Amino acid sequence: MTTAPDVALPAAAALWGAAAGALLPRAAYRFSAPAGEQWHSECPAGHRIAGWLGPARCAPCTRDAETTDPRHGRYGSRATPLGLATALVCTALALATGTRPELGVWLLLAPVCVLLAAVDFRVQRLPDPLTLPLAAAALALLGVAALLPEHAGHWLTSLYAALALGAGYVVLFLINPGGMGFGDVKLALGTGAVLGWYGWPTVLLGTFAGFVLGALYGGALVVVRRAGRKTAIAFGPFLIAGAFAGLLIGAYTA
Repeated sequence: MTTAPDVALPAAAALWGAAAGALLPRAAYRFSAPAGEQWHSECPAGHRIAGWLGPARCAPCTRDAETTDPRHGRYGSRATPLGLATALVCTALALATGTRPELGVWLLLAPVCVLLAAVDFRVQRLPDPLTLPLAAAALALLGVAALLPEHAGHWLTSLYAALALGAGYVVLFLINPGGMGFGDVKLALGTGAVLGWYGWPTVLLGTFAGFVLGALYGGALVVVRRAGRKTAIAFGPFLIAGAFAGLLIGAYTA
């Protein structure tokens, strides 16, 4: 029989994820600028966007519109898809991790990972203001978690895994710059830190899962003739999805 705490933890994680994800649409739009361009600072109509968090809706566009259509003035994603995705990720992490202190780290990092995946999927770009702080935050927060009782990971392995995975992706980038962006290298530092918390088998599993998912997606595009064999695809979402899968299995088996 499920006890109240067992239900309360994933429910609280889902609420956190929904609330955090609902704040991502504006950031997703602003960061979704093609490589070489500045981050978006204006809506498509030219009105300045204030801040980074919140709905992707332009108040002047809505106010100046001749229609009362509530969709008018929206320049980016709705809050619902991003909120739902973040809530599902946070719920799964809570169910896998339980009350161990590293759950707090996963819940804080999850919205950033959802945002990175959304941006990379749109414009094939992983913003430095997100990837590098993600790696630093992961190591710093896991360092705190390592000091708390009942944690189930190892901080030094997180550090070594971040360096190892980052170095591995540097090699892949040098071998095939057209198939691997340097943003993926920077993202690998963060995913390596997260996966390394539960040990090297989790690092290998999460890394392998990312490549498999990316290959399956690319193959599906080729089959439906939406891409060729040499068409570049955004790998960041699959790097993150693979790390998520590895993290869930690592947390369950820890």
